[in-house]
Amino acid sequence: MATRGRLAGLDGLRGLAALFVVLHHCWLLSFPGFPLNDAPAWTGWLRYGHFAVVVFIVLSGFSLAVSPARSGWRLGGAGTFFNRRAWRILPPYWAALLFSLVIAWTVIPQPGQEVPTGKSVVIYGLLLQDVFGSPSPNGALWSIAVEAQLYLVFPLMLLVVRRMGAAVMLGAVTAVVVAVGALAPAVPAVDLLMRLTPQFAALFAMGAVCAGVVRTPEPGEERAKEPGRLPWPWLAAAAALPVLLLIVVAGPVWVVENFFWVDLAVGPAAGLLLAGVATGRPVRLVRLLDTRPLRRLGSFSYSLYLIHAPLVVMVNRLVVAPHVPPGMPVFVLTLVLGVPVSVGTAWLFASVFELPFQRHRSWKGLRDAVRARFR
Repeated sequence: MATRGRLAGLDGLRGLAALFVVLHHCWLLSFPGFPLNDAPAWTGWLRYGHFAVVVFIVLSGFSLAVSPARSGWRLGGAGTFFNRRAWRILPPYWAALLFSLVIAWTVIPQPGQEVPTGKSVVIYGLLLQDVFGSPSPNGALWSIAVEAQLYLVFPLMLLVVRRMGAAVMLGAVTAVVVAVGALAPAVPAVDLLMRLTPQFAALFAMGAVCAGVVRTPEPGEERAKEPGRLPWPWLAAAAALPVLLLIVVAGPVWVVENFFWVDLAVGPAAGLLLAGVATGRPVRLVRLLDTRPLRRLGSFSYSLYLIHAPLVVMVNRLVVAPHVPPGMPVFVLTLVLGVPVSVGTAWLFASVFELPFQRHRSWKGLRDAVRARFR
């Protein structure tokens, strides 16, 4: 339910989304030929790991907007916000980038990629990989650049919500995004913007608007009109059903070729689901998401997302594939080895490069904690 502190269930969703991305990459490496291959039909759902990133983006907008929503959509200062985001995101990101570069240089590069160059170091270090091309040291890092760029416009989004309302902000962002998608096939200059995955801006805005379920009702507002009392789970299901039918009927090739539009269709269902979870519904799902294992997984889901790709590649290409028949045997063994290796390594990685930066909000606090630990 929505409280002034942690919202139950959100960490569990983060953990499951990150785990789904790991499963997706195990599947991709075991059955080449994406989006069509010879994988058993019952594993076809693992083809759509991209939608886990969609959930991450909506969830990011939602989580960042929760505190402002409780405070009249006020951010508390853009500078403070940017500093906190940099402190939270960059240390584990840069550590994961170094980790990935070392593996790519000394063990094995990412499939379909050349060995990273000095240009890769600069571009990925500055989070510009969606703007400039270079050999990738880690197939999962592309979305971090997109999210970082969304942080830059988040204060403006909140300003529009505060001055004109949530509907105006979401409508304006979505209109711009849809215009880009519609014009891109015919206008080369606009098509260049597709490198930035512009649909994620609308998804991020959807998440921010849905965070309004935790806002404090205005004085005199009728309780029946409070957003927390709407049937969010049913609304989410109603939004998701036509998208699921489209995916099944249209097939994977069409879906992958039209991720831009399909992402925009998935976004409302993800946002409505988050609104339901934040208000404690459906109760059984929230209880499941808030179990200790899923909460724990969610606590280092960012690290899991950041470092799993090179680990899974090493397991699949160097340990499994040379010794196991292709197809299902490779897939099963890649799962059996790759998932626990990724989760375990991510937990250790987070213990050093992520969780300390969550617990301590400054270099002084972090230094004092380290000194106290080793006294």
